[in-house]
Amino acid sequence: MRRTRLACALLLAAAVTGLGAGPAQAQEYRYWSFWDGDGGSWAYATQGPATMRPADGAVTGFRFTVSTDSAAAGKPRPAAGFKALCAGTPAKDGTKRVGVVIDFGTAADAPKGEQPPKPREECARVPDDASAGDALAAVATSLRYDAHGLLCGVADYPKAGCAEQVSGSGASAGASPSSGKPAAGADGGGDGGGPSAGLLGGIGVVVVLGVAAGWQARRRRG
Repeated sequence: MRRTRLACALLLAAAVTGLGAGPAQAQEYRYWSFWDGDGGSWAYATQGPATMRPADGAVTGFRFTVSTDSAAAGKPRPAAGFKALCAGTPAKDGTKRVGVVIDFGTAADAPKGEQPPKPREECARVPDDASAGDALAAVATSLRYDAHGLLCGVADYPKAGCAEQVSGSGASAGASPSSGKPAAGADGGGDGGGPSAGLLGGIGVVVVLGVAAGWQARRRRG
């Protein structure tokens, strides 16, 4: 019994150590993140633009950022204010108005050799059943997606690449980085990215505890 307890303690300590070390090893990605401006403030979207169906008066945001996870991703810098965005667009039967904020990010987050355009704030008038992706397409040209429906470029920015790993620590302030390829909520039908280092570490703890519990149960039966 004492050996089993010791083994459990050692395994748990190793898992916790791995969890604590995870963030330092987290990989940064450069990608388009997707945001919900409901209530006048930005929150990371829980659905992709293709599946989210915003109501009349909603605001959605797209931000090009460098991040390891959604909690650390840079938010769109313009305010999520529907009245300011759609003040000149009256309501119309059969359609809805959706404010769209497109933030191309900072020079620190830009791919080498590229300069981010200034943020854009638009009001999209789209059919009642339109998605957030439809609203983006109504106000922005040259949208580029990959084979999995991940949003890669808006208005030709960036010119190439899609959710690529960023070597070194080139993330800008306020945009701390993602450890699994992020669909960023901004994919065609996606719902966020791969697991962060913290999440992987947490899974490791659960696995270790499960193995230790199994050992202890077998020893009792024996």
